[in-house]
Amino acid sequence: MADMVTIYLDDVEHKVAKGANLVDVAKALNNDIPVFCYHPKMEPVGMCRMCLVELGGVQVDKDTKAIQVDASGKPVVRWQPKLATACTTTVSEGMTIRTSSKMVVDARDDVIEFLLTSHPLDCPICDKGGECPLQNLTLRHGPGTSRFDYNDKMHLDKHYPLGDLIFLDRERCIQCARCTRFQDEIVGDDVLAFHERGRALQIVTVSDPPFDTYFSGNTTDICPVGALTTADFRFGARPWELTEVPSICPHCPVGCNVSASTRQDRDAGGKVVVKRIMPRQNEAVNEIWICDKGRFGHHHSRAEDRLTRPLIRQNGKLVTATWESALSLIAEKVAAAGENVAAIAGPMLSNEDLFELRRLIEGANSHSLGLWPANMTGGALVEQVGVGGGTNFTDMGKGTTIVVIASNLEEEAPVWYLRVKGAAKRGARLIVANARPTETDRWTWGANHVRYAYGDEAATLSGLKDQIGETQNLVIIVGGEGLDRARHGDLMQAAANLLIETGHVGKPNNGLLPVWPGANTQGALDMGFTSEATEAILSSAPGVLFAADADLIGDGANMTSKAGFTVAVEMFLTPTAAAADVVLPRLSFVERDGSFTNGERRVQRFYLAQAPIGEARPDWKAFAEMGQKLGGAKAKLSAAAVMGDITKAVPRYADMSYPNLARVEKQVPDVGSENLYYGGTAYDNHGGLGVQWKVASENGANAAGSASVPASAPAAGLARPNPENGEYLIVPVRELYDRQPEFNASRALMGTHIDQPYAILNTADANRLGIVHGDRIAVSFGSATLEADARVDAASPAGVIILPRHLSDVPTPAVPVTGGVKKVEALVNVPNH
Repeated sequence: MADMVTIYLDDVEHKVAKGANLVDVAKALNNDIPVFCYHPKMEPVGMCRMCLVELGGVQVDKDTKAIQVDASGKPVVRWQPKLATACTTTVSEGMTIRTSSKMVVDARDDVIEFLLTSHPLDCPICDKGGECPLQNLTLRHGPGTSRFDYNDKMHLDKHYPLGDLIFLDRERCIQCARCTRFQDEIVGDDVLAFHERGRALQIVTVSDPPFDTYFSGNTTDICPVGALTTADFRFGARPWELTEVPSICPHCPVGCNVSASTRQDRDAGGKVVVKRIMPRQNEAVNEIWICDKGRFGHHHSRAEDRLTRPLIRQNGKLVTATWESALSLIAEKVAAAGENVAAIAGPMLSNEDLFELRRLIEGANSHSLGLWPANMTGGALVEQVGVGGGTNFTDMGKGTTIVVIASNLEEEAPVWYLRVKGAAKRGARLIVANARPTETDRWTWGANHVRYAYGDEAATLSGLKDQIGETQNLVIIVGGEGLDRARHGDLMQAAANLLIETGHVGKPNNGLLPVWPGANTQGALDMGFTSEATEAILSSAPGVLFAADADLIGDGANMTSKAGFTVAVEMFLTPTAAAADVVLPRLSFVERDGSFTNGERRVQRFYLAQAPIGEARPDWKAFAEMGQKLGGAKAKLSAAAVMGDITKAVPRYADMSYPNLARVEKQVPDVGSENLYYGGTAYDNHGGLGVQWKVASENGANAAGSASVPASAPAAGLARPNPENGEYLIVPVRELYDRQPEFNASRALMGTHIDQPYAILNTADANRLGIVHGDRIAVSFGSATLEADARVDAASPAGVIILPRHLSDVPTPAVPVTGGVKKVEALVNVPNH
């Protein structure tokens, strides 16, 4: 527990934590000290002077050490001669503060007046109007009149693009440096800076391409004026016209809490649509940050090429059909197939969808429940030694060791990347192990960089036991880069064994954290879907195969035999949907209710925010109605009712009723409140903080040795390529921005941020092949050939071609490709990109 001190805030005595920031202390005591430059998530700089207060200290008798009091019994205070910035002040014993004296009030009036001398005062057309700290603090503290002439104001560029996503109105900027400090302190991307001096000071981008970061949208949230606005929302609506609906980002395993700002829209025929996505505070998950994919990747929900009606194959072509005819046909085929029915589910299905799909398959006396993508495994290991309840990256610092292995965390789970970086900055030891350099390497040094050859992941992790030494906490973050399912299982096993052998299980800030693909892979594992089942399904020929949010063909699946009848459940006409016998349109995450389970096993609700498009239905409803046609129970009326069944059927979800998931509590710092000046426009959490299910080691299960974790058979070794003979190992990797359907709809907005197809080669390999950086090359694997831009990197492993997935129409492999000669050659007469 922190040491406590006594302070006197506006003549009231309080006991507070020693060394705490004065602005934060005052806010916790319901005394709002106004700020512009200060933000509770960043270091104080005292630039704007809005937080000026009077400071003093009680006088103490030098002999008796007793506090001296006046005739009325109040402590005698020695006041400092000048006002002090509260944001750069930490509280100490006997500190006395005045926040509303005449001297303080006059100073705040002066600061506001000076800020407005260079401000355009264009509130009626400013996107920040209605949620602007400068507006609010001007009304609260400003003098009400101005002595300055409009013609004397600085007139600078307006609506200046800092990049594809963010616009800057230079006239509105008050030089608080929140944006530049965020990019420097929180993100570590040196992409913004101040230029010029005095009244000509302005924000500029210093990266190529401009404002090159995955977190640019957060600067618009913390900007205390309307200087920074997003490209997809500016001039789109007024804040007071919007209704905020709690939701969960559907793109990665972090499970960021977001708020969907909705409004009736003329262009949508008067329907309610999502106008923007904003962060929603959840200190245990994403704090108040979201990545730009989560912020701008919602446009698929109203994409013009969305599927809106069921499709049935007739005479070799897919034609529109009614739901009744589509469901009846599917029920007929399932009944005829008997037990020969299977399903493969993707990571955007909700827990409710997955449960009803499982109920449908089990109703046919089958247990073939496959998971997609299918290159990761280890659900049973997470159940044993996953991170303990109460784990929070914010609490990690000195005494904590974090190992990140086989993952490019910035691309795969961006907000975890931010939070891991923050833990390292607070003193946590960060060990990054990968076969190639990643962005996370920037926060490590010396022995904390670990390189291995693809195929040696498990052995490398086991060997880290001697390096880890004595540490209070240990978290191992395991990705899937360069791994097929079997080798990923070995790596997960090695992580579990290391955690158990060192005693780092069953408690907060310790345990295993897998970097699953998508938003709800953990939920799919919880509902009984596995990648092992996927392998069995793809190597057999089920009579009926359900591919739900699983583009098997588009993802290059090795399908050795074709199902007799395929049902695709998709938002878009993917290659798998185009080849299916029946296609059912599914709803996006903002058109429905449901829940996702993030990588930390936290079950979280998302809510209906937008009017559904066309005749699309929730997946759970479609599966339940199929089951009803096959003689099963009557379909539930709501997702909440389905969750009610889950709480009874899945023991670890016993506490996951919707009322429990919707519970909230006060969070510190109080960033999401209506006091926008303090934390910006991150929204308070009214939708629920979620519930994390406990792992076995928390429940008292034996964790004394590796025998307590079920071991799998070791995977076969990875064939070593021989580039001298033209053999290369092709390693597919995940990029945050890609051309998958749920993000491709934002392609026009993202502009230069979504890469053209590219391949990374080692310098020696490139020289041997006569390839130079920027060449257009052809990479052949299996029966496919993909054209890509060559990126030559001396730090990339020799004999390896790094190939990002989903940047081309050519399906890229889901797992490393080995064996045989892989053709890599420069294309002649093809201009460089």
